[in-house]
Amino acid sequence: MALSHAILAALNDCACSGYDLAKKFDGSVGFFWNATHQQIYRELTKLEEQSHIDAQLIYQEHRPDKKIYTLTGKGEEYLRSWIETPSTVSPLKDDLLVKIFAGSIASPETIVAELKHHRIQHLETLHTYQAIASQYFPDRSQLSHVERYHYITLRQGIRIETEWLAWCAEAIDLLEP
Repeated sequence: MALSHAILAALNDCACSGYDLAKKFDGSVGFFWNATHQQIYRELTKLEEQSHIDAQLIYQEHRPDKKIYTLTGKGEEYLRSWIETPSTVSPLKDDLLVKIFAGSIASPETIVAELKHHRIQHLETLHTYQAIASQYFPDRSQLSHVERYHYITLRQGIRIETEWLAWCAEAIDLLEP
């Protein structure tokens, strides 16, 4: 997957400015595809040059002008084509797992401290996901067509964080004296 796909997926919901897209990205697609605001703005320029998005310049008094980006028919077709192409499992890249794999050269206390540090981060992320689920998806039986896709994506995030927490507990238990 490329950043362009993540941006088009975010714009598929609604038109927005680059700033609003970056904020939206931080709170949705950004949970599973990380990008800086600068990367997002660079990609918006490319997508506009490729006619996958349109930008409407909005003049504002007392504020800088802004562009509102919308997905074009060509952009929607590009996104649809990408969705319809079978994906392969992405390779896992995780610093923690490499550290633990070679952890025998460090003290167990060092590795356990690192595991506890990660456990806190995964717990915070899990709480964030659970709050999103409670706020935006309180009744699964009432989900709209679009919300179903957002919800099952969120559910996978919750499962991943829950499994990370279980694994951290298991690893800590095994390594602590």
